[in-house]
Amino acid sequence: MIKHDSIRLLATNLLKSAIGRAYPNADVSALEDDIYKSLVNPPKSELGDLAFGCFILAKNLKAAPPQVAAAVAAELTGASGIQESKGALTAVAAGPYVNLRFNEQTHGEQVLATILDGTFFKKQLVEKAPKTMIEYSQPNTHKELHVGHMRNLCLGDAVVRMLRYSGREIVSSTFPGDMGTHVAKCLWYMKKHNQEPVPETGKGEWLGSMYSKANLLLEDQNGTPQEEINRQELTAILHQLEGKSGPYYDLWLETREWSIALMKKVYDWADVKFDEWYFESEMDTPSVQWVKELYAEGKLEMSQGAIGKDLEAEKLGFCMLLKSDGTGLYATKDLLLAKHKFEDVHIEKSVYIVDMRQALHFKQVFRVLEMLGFEQAKNCFHLQYNYVELPDGAMSSRKGNIVPLTALVHNMENHVKTTYLSRYKGEWTEEDIEKVAGQVAKGAIFYGMLRMDTNKKIVFDMNEWLKLDGESGPFVQYSYARISSLSRKFTRTSNQVDWSRLTHASERQLMQSLAGFNSAVAQAAENFKPAAICTYLYELAKSFNVFYHECPIGTEKDEAIREARLALSEAVGLVLKNGLNVLGMPAPEKM
Repeated sequence: MIKHDSIRLLATNLLKSAIGRAYPNADVSALEDDIYKSLVNPPKSELGDLAFGCFILAKNLKAAPPQVAAAVAAELTGASGIQESKGALTAVAAGPYVNLRFNEQTHGEQVLATILDGTFFKKQLVEKAPKTMIEYSQPNTHKELHVGHMRNLCLGDAVVRMLRYSGREIVSSTFPGDMGTHVAKCLWYMKKHNQEPVPETGKGEWLGSMYSKANLLLEDQNGTPQEEINRQELTAILHQLEGKSGPYYDLWLETREWSIALMKKVYDWADVKFDEWYFESEMDTPSVQWVKELYAEGKLEMSQGAIGKDLEAEKLGFCMLLKSDGTGLYATKDLLLAKHKFEDVHIEKSVYIVDMRQALHFKQVFRVLEMLGFEQAKNCFHLQYNYVELPDGAMSSRKGNIVPLTALVHNMENHVKTTYLSRYKGEWTEEDIEKVAGQVAKGAIFYGMLRMDTNKKIVFDMNEWLKLDGESGPFVQYSYARISSLSRKFTRTSNQVDWSRLTHASERQLMQSLAGFNSAVAQAAENFKPAAICTYLYELAKSFNVFYHECPIGTEKDEAIREARLALSEAVGLVLKNGLNVLGMPAPEKM
């Protein structure tokens, strides 16, 4: 395993020596990884920087953990231990644990100095990992992007960034839905019922209103003689799209570009870039043909006129791949897309970020792939998440009760300008006010979408998400901006820092927190849990605010202490900035 945490590695080496002295017959070299992994944070920071649990060691030695802890602590604090650590370490046995505490100078040299010179953020955090594709943000064309889409986008982007930061090779991809009944409905209403002129701008958003109006009209006409006519007309439109000819196909080609332009506008705003773009239309005809070939080969079966795979024995129902009218489904396209991903891009693992309502779909798709002899099926993983609701319930593009993303961003930016930035009019340029308002709005949205665990529902509340106090993106951003302002106001006069002067409890707390940043990201990446990084950044920002109030900087008369506190603040700022970046959030220089 890669031991990227310099404080933990230092502790591991000292523990190895101490264990070797206390138990000469122990094979300490074989225990090195176990020692490193057994180091945890004590329940209270004042107990020490790290705690070593002696359970695995005690099991190997056939001794009681408290007895082993006492023996190891005695060796660490004995003459040999003090000499080896050069007096940098204190160790205290506490039941089955040994609490370890390094001095301030060691923290400064091992952690803070590497944060300040940037090497801390360039460490390889994982051993060689499989080349992985992360597929996320699968918006439908001919619908409007709304706040509900942002959980997928924010989660996917954060997962990609976390994994890349950890040192993994990642390919990002998106799979927009540009075919299907929703497209036919939009085009049907636009061509047959719409009386509005097509707007000069905002055409992608306008298509969303056409789709909603189409659904409302279709629902109104359900149960009337017009219902069957409507069904026939929509089927005819779908056949034109599949046949790639006819007036509706021509309209589809034009309007599809409007939707793609809207997607790219949102992705530019979010600073999201995809390595691979796949479209349902590219998979539509080839996937149907492939399924027909598989059926002819006897690898699929027919049920009530539909072709698919019977998974009833595994309680997964019947995975339909071709409807009785010969058209494909999402599963049809996903089967072929999986094949393309592994064969064309040469990935070794494929992660699909799609909400939890599609859990059965992916269980069926992955199982069918496996039964078809697709070896990589075992390397396909559905990362599911709960959905976003408004305070009064679920959103639906079909019903039109959504918060359009472009309108949301505009409203949030105006709120930031009115509530927080109006005081700077005349002092800041208009460009600066616009820039910071955009950064804060984006930070609020991204943090709000990421701070909850993926299995929990999110209730969107703009006012809560924009608060400068409490757990929010703007609070973390404001803490970074405060540090940037501090650095502009008070500049360090020397590169030489006497870290031993950082003895206050809040300074120690900050040093302990900073040492754990890379480990927090590595663990969050391993578990696809960006919420853990949100928590880390929030706690770090809170700790900095305590330090800021308890440890004066500008009024500190001792130059060495002032310099050390400035350097510590700068290190906190760099970790906050890098942490925000890992979550896809901007770090404003002023707020």
